[in-house]
Amino acid sequence: MTRGRARDTEVCGVTAAVAVIDGKWKTLLLWLLESGPRRPGELRRMIPGISEKVLTQALREMESDELVHREVHEVVPPKTVYSLTEEGRALSEALAPVAAWGHRRLDRLVAERAVSS
Repeated sequence: MTRGRARDTEVCGVTAAVAVIDGKWKTLLLWLLESGPRRPGELRRMIPGISEKVLTQALREMESDELVHREVHEVVPPKTVYSLTEEGRALSEALAPVAAWGHRRLDRLVAERAVSS
């Protein structure tokens, strides 16, 4: 899905929602930011395998989509903190049933593998 769909007013609601969380890391970032503001370095340590460049890109896209707020403290060295906006919290709450469905599905798959082993 292209980034352009995140602002396309001619798509269905599901497509509009998926467009802003599309990508490997955005749902995980939403989940991590639910517990409170985090600095980029802290997020990077919490997400093994994400590069600084990809983290910055995902956070900037989420900021552009008004899901996260970026606060820069004018100190040396500069300190940046990301937190969820009201829109980000609303999306996170809307995704809770999807997450519950996903957990049920994973539990079922684990159970099926145990039976077939």
